[in-house]
Amino acid sequence: MPESILVGYASRYGSTREVAEAVAAILSEKGLDVDLQPLRKVESLESYRAVVLGAPLFIGLWHKDARNFLARNREALAKLPVAIFTLGPLNKEEKDWAEVKGQLDKELAKYPWLKPVASELFGGKYDPGKLRFPYKLLVTMPASPLRHMPASDARDWEKIRSWAAGLARPLRPNKPK
Repeated sequence: MPESILVGYASRYGSTREVAEAVAAILSEKGLDVDLQPLRKVESLESYRAVVLGAPLFIGLWHKDARNFLARNREALAKLPVAIFTLGPLNKEEKDWAEVKGQLDKELAKYPWLKPVASELFGGKYDPGKLRFPYKLLVTMPASPLRHMPASDARDWEKIRSWAAGLARPLRPNKPK
């Protein structure tokens, strides 16, 4: 049986990759064999015993690389332990977190076959200086909610590390007695 755990991520501007790196580091510290990869580069899950999938919600949808990964690997993922983390809210406002949680629940409902052993929502990061087309254009529109929005980083690193440490047990391979 494969021993390695895939920590796969989809990231547009690097924020989710940074969280995936932290998750992978914690799992490695817990003695697990970890392979950190962008989801778009994962061709097969044959060599993995579990998957940690990380993706941002962007305008209410999971990153397209995450959606494509789930579609490509549906059969394999239905048989593996899967943990999911999602980056979303750009601030600490309770109403925004509730709204993003609802969006995440909608996304998860599209994959009824997916039964995560753990799922967590973390704050996201926004840097208007890194935006590319067409989102850079969106910021200039007068009615855009992103217009004049300052840079922010709502990621709670202590919560991220704690969640990752808690994954070690459900993702650890069962050793024969």
